[in-house]
Amino acid sequence: MHDDRGTGMNVGGISRAAFAAGVYAALICWTLPAQGADQAWDQLVAAARAEGKVVVVGPPDADVRRELPKAFKKRFDIDLEYIGGRGRSSAARIATERAAGHYTADAVIAGLSTLAIVYYREKMLDPLKPALVLPEVLNGSKWKRGGLWFVDPEKNYVLRISNNVQRSFYINTAKVKADEIRSIKDLVDPKWRGKIAMDDPTLSGSGLTLAARVYISQGKDFVKKLFVDQKPRISRDRRQLADWLVRGTYPIVFNAGDDDVAEARKQGFPVKEVDDVIGLPLTTSAGFGMIGLLNRAPHPSAAKVFVNWIASREGMEIYSRARAEVPTRNDIDEASYLAPEAIPKPGIEYFDTYDWDFVVTKRAQIRRIMKKMMTKK
Repeated sequence: MHDDRGTGMNVGGISRAAFAAGVYAALICWTLPAQGADQAWDQLVAAARAEGKVVVVGPPDADVRRELPKAFKKRFDIDLEYIGGRGRSSAARIATERAAGHYTADAVIAGLSTLAIVYYREKMLDPLKPALVLPEVLNGSKWKRGGLWFVDPEKNYVLRISNNVQRSFYINTAKVKADEIRSIKDLVDPKWRGKIAMDDPTLSGSGLTLAARVYISQGKDFVKKLFVDQKPRISRDRRQLADWLVRGTYPIVFNAGDDDVAEARKQGFPVKEVDDVIGLPLTTSAGFGMIGLLNRAPHPSAAKVFVNWIASREGMEIYSRARAEVPTRNDIDEASYLAPEAIPKPGIEYFDTYDWDFVVTKRAQIRRIMKKMMTKK
């Protein structure tokens, strides 16, 4: 048994009123467990209430920080203490606490690199699959892939709850015409030298994912042309990238914050996403769309209630609305609050940037190549 792996703005483009209405609709649509499981579930919830609270580590979003605790408290009368932050920073803090013998958190919502490379690799996770007991969670017909989407090698520890089409890049149409970039090879035209900005491709994150996509599809020589010879401006701040795009400082921008660009477009700024580019595969990602159950949790029963709830229709819809991420369940009316271009379409083969082997193995290899390439004199 492997049960101890170690010891007044808009939300995603919708109004606050619509967001609140959606959360309310999700709350009243909660599906109770099947009759045969009622007693065991009630006992688990009672034990969770006796523990008093659950501590969840998740993304830094203000909407998630507000909506998850409120909805969880309303459903179960259990406090949810939410610790928001960037994935790696939160993981480092949790690891430091655990090294000192302090076990403060129960469950984690993060990106795959954080869950795979930190929590999983450092043996901080308990098996999640056995903890999922709600019939609506175990019912494969409620999931787009026909069942629970576990991404780890054992299919037991890390559950995926988001799957989004990833924007390729953005342009400022006052500076760049939409038909000027038909192919990825157009990006290495000398006229764009010094006019491209992107996230840091030498660090784990969206910039490295971009570099890996280009490396796999176009090869090392082309990567050097785009990432070195074109002299792109590098920033680790996705909001700053969006600001440069909007101002036209850098009219071609990769990795800008999607929400920031969407808000700028609503305000009338000339910004546009470019997705259908020859040579750059359509991709999917999950953002902060992975959940794990921490071992040696201080509130083990409440932790199990939480992971069942976040994988249910109610919990996943509330999280999906707050994060503007596409849910992996098929019984949520995602089209009512998400942009259609964010939702993966049937019949299209996407390059999945949240594939386990890609994140754990291939991306790490390409990161070493990028660091060497971009530090050469």
